[in-house]
Amino acid sequence: MAKSDYYATLEVPREAAPEDLKKAYRKLAMKYHPDRNPGDKTAEARFKEVSEAYEVLKDEQKRAAYDRFGHAAFEQGGPGAAGGFDFSGAGGLGDIFDQMFGDFTGRGGGRSRTRSGADVQVQVEIDLPAAFAGTKTPVRVPTRVTCEACKGAGTADGQRAADTCTTCNGAGKVRAQQGFFLIERTCPTCGGAGRVIRNPCRVCQGAGTIQRDRTLQVTIPAGVEDGTRIRLQGEGEAGGQGAPNGDLYVHVAIRQHPLFHREGAHVFCEVPLRMSQAALGDEIDVPAIDGTRQKVKIPAGTQTGTQFRLRGRGFSVLRSTARGDMVVQTKVETPLHLTRRQRELLEEFEGEARGHGKGSPEHEGFFAKMKEFLAGRD
Repeated sequence: MAKSDYYATLEVPREAAPEDLKKAYRKLAMKYHPDRNPGDKTAEARFKEVSEAYEVLKDEQKRAAYDRFGHAAFEQGGPGAAGGFDFSGAGGLGDIFDQMFGDFTGRGGGRSRTRSGADVQVQVEIDLPAAFAGTKTPVRVPTRVTCEACKGAGTADGQRAADTCTTCNGAGKVRAQQGFFLIERTCPTCGGAGRVIRNPCRVCQGAGTIQRDRTLQVTIPAGVEDGTRIRLQGEGEAGGQGAPNGDLYVHVAIRQHPLFHREGAHVFCEVPLRMSQAALGDEIDVPAIDGTRQKVKIPAGTQTGTQFRLRGRGFSVLRSTARGDMVVQTKVETPLHLTRRQRELLEEFEGEARGHGKGSPEHEGFFAKMKEFLAGRD
């Protein structure tokens, strides 16, 4: 009997992409798997056809040979012959899940072992200058550590003697059939370890770990941004009975600063100017994020919002030699609580300004436009 075309078997066009082949295979394998069709010989045969077709087409070299020679490529003496296909050992539906979704679930088709230690997440808060320069900060980590009494073995004598769990036969997981689906859960007897300790440690009760807070010195790199997550591999909770430790994730929060605010690699500083400074011009000292003083020349007639950029005085960019800038932004301040003499001088100034008419171009321009707009409306 002639074999069906592999592409037709998988119900895909010949130009189907690898991901489309995989989707089609998953759908059909689930549909025709013997576990979902007990006693149905037609479904079993269809399942084998689907598996054989995908086994060829998922491999680039086999697919190329099939596209050129058809089924003859895999017959005795054909260019792609490799002893045929054997699906007699096809596993249960759970094995199909392992093969198809193992890369997402982390199961990978293997047997469970003692679970790794849990990951731990903590937050540290630093100020802006510390984020600029980088720092080391102590972090208190509430976690589980390896039991010193049994060295993590979980047994009273410190040895790793344990019996294979009879509930799960060492797999660490148990499965139960519910309709068409297999439900898998952690073994309630061994807790996923696959082993049962005969003589548990009295300190950790066989867990291999105990609760204890630790303090670590965490290095915060220069240029770190608010919300950055730093991973310290193996610094999380200890794994039970010799399993690997989890990881520690440190979330960095940066406090607001009274003088500076940050935008990416640039740092901004708003500097208030007296009205006379802005009008006459001046040279002022401003603070930089690195703790130094920087001189900035303020030209006569400076307005609120004028920016002066100090190149390379901002934050370093992580994993780069680039540096941001420091931006000084001016804010002209109107004087309060005038003395009598100051008031007299300002009144004299205002009289001169009204007569001159060119000292405040934005002021004059605004009222000229207003007069034009309101003309004929009164």
